[in-house]
Amino acid sequence: MNGLQDVPQVAAVILNWNNAPDTLVCLASVFALDYPNLRVVVVDNGSTDASRELIAARFPDAMLLALGENRGYAAGNNAGLAWALAQGVDYVLVLNNDTRLAPDMLAELVRFAEAHPQAGMVGPTMYCMPDEQTVYAAGSFVDWAKGRTWNRGMYQPAQVLAGLRQPEQVDFITGCGVLVRRAVLERAGLLDARYFLNYEDVEWAVRARRHGFEVWYVPSAVMWHRDSATFVQGSPAHIYYLTRNGLLFFRQNSPAALRWWALARFLLTTLRTTGAWTFKPAYQTDLFRRRRRANLLALRDFALGRFDQMGPDVAAICYPTR
Repeated sequence: MNGLQDVPQVAAVILNWNNAPDTLVCLASVFALDYPNLRVVVVDNGSTDASRELIAARFPDAMLLALGENRGYAAGNNAGLAWALAQGVDYVLVLNNDTRLAPDMLAELVRFAEAHPQAGMVGPTMYCMPDEQTVYAAGSFVDWAKGRTWNRGMYQPAQVLAGLRQPEQVDFITGCGVLVRRAVLERAGLLDARYFLNYEDVEWAVRARRHGFEVWYVPSAVMWHRDSATFVQGSPAHIYYLTRNGLLFFRQNSPAALRWWALARFLLTTLRTTGAWTFKPAYQTDLFRRRRRANLLALRDFALGRFDQMGPDVAAICYPTR
């Protein structure tokens, strides 16, 4: 490459919601990347704390796109993706705000994508924070027959990746860090806002593949992710969206021969879990009662076709102190 005009332009899109401390750490690593043609946009998803002021003061070179309300992960990121498209960028790097990037991560991803024109989405090796020798994801997969998705190596020691040295195609890249080619946005579209959060990254990758793009995992690119720093994993809200959106995803995307089988397997797992939370003495606590009700409401809302942000009755279960 013989000058900035020959370097593909990338826009990093970072979504913030009431979590400036993590976003500032993420931004520090983004601005430390050894990539010369990068624009940065922070989408503030209707924060009610001092996030916008803190981010603007520390990183004035970042574009701050303030939304008036919390639109969720999908629609919030879509605002940033639309901004990036309007700037004419070649790629978009979608990042969770609770991430930190190795200095050469973006250069590694772009280098691979430029050498593989059919690669529509490219993702790195993801480790956890603060335990940086624990894997979060090394490529992610869908098991259509069992109605489940998983991140390879999740919560296992880094040694499990010793044999993974070459890039390979995967089913999806978890949305906490994925490089997306502009053509994917133009041909396959943006994130599906019906999901609000959870499964929207899986559906996006599956849709990109249906449009002829490949999804690749590049082991040499590295980042770290603080799992569920903004949205507590295992909370009733997390469980609600996982259940409702999982059913939507497998109904919408499963191969025709496996669609009802995948839905049945997913539903059976959900009902078995809900039953355990109902009858086993160890789960007779307020938290598990709310988890059970969140699961049942997720089943109801899926059956009724209620998607996007949870309704007030669900929020009353998930957030009883609001």
